[in-house]
Amino acid sequence: MPDFSIEKIKNSQGYINVCGIDEAGRGPLCGPVVAAACILPIGVDIPRLNDSKKLSPKVRMALFDEIREKAIAYSIGYGTVDEIDKYNILEATLLAMRRAIDGLPIPPDYLLVDGNIFRDFSIPGESVIKGDAISSSIAAASILAKVTRDLLCDELDALYPEYGIKQHKGYGTKAHMDALREYGPSPCHRKQFIRFLDKERI
Repeated sequence: MPDFSIEKIKNSQGYINVCGIDEAGRGPLCGPVVAAACILPIGVDIPRLNDSKKLSPKVRMALFDEIREKAIAYSIGYGTVDEIDKYNILEATLLAMRRAIDGLPIPPDYLLVDGNIFRDFSIPGESVIKGDAISSSIAAASILAKVTRDLLCDELDALYPEYGIKQHKGYGTKAHMDALREYGPSPCHRKQFIRFLDKERI
């Protein structure tokens, strides 16, 4: 289970507001990539806090509300479909992360970014591999990002019901791929991610 070990070390080094950062939606064929930044009080008790991928939707939603209530500060940032297509998914993800950081009402002193890339941030920090399973701050950010993106997928499903986005959250399931072949892409689909349609037409 994640804990505050890294955050406590950074506190001892003089960093007060240690911020966890994670993203959701790098792999799907449609919709934006979502990043969350979250500063938690060191040692705050949030039972069941864990990597969002290890939690049921019901538990994630309950934790989503609890995290927002108990956090010192949190913020959500987005990388749009157009930005994903224009730059690439990594650059759009980093852009979403920077936007989440910029949106915090309290500026962080140190960043803990899930993954293995730490680049183009104006604040000191580090990447943490599998950080959502190690750091409570990153785990909280992972839940904020995941729930936010799932809610966005529900909205996309209402706009484009033929693709079944509510069920698969934009991932490349057989049902999603079959719908793309039948109806073609919608404005919410990432052109860079659906090139298989062009290849199949050749």
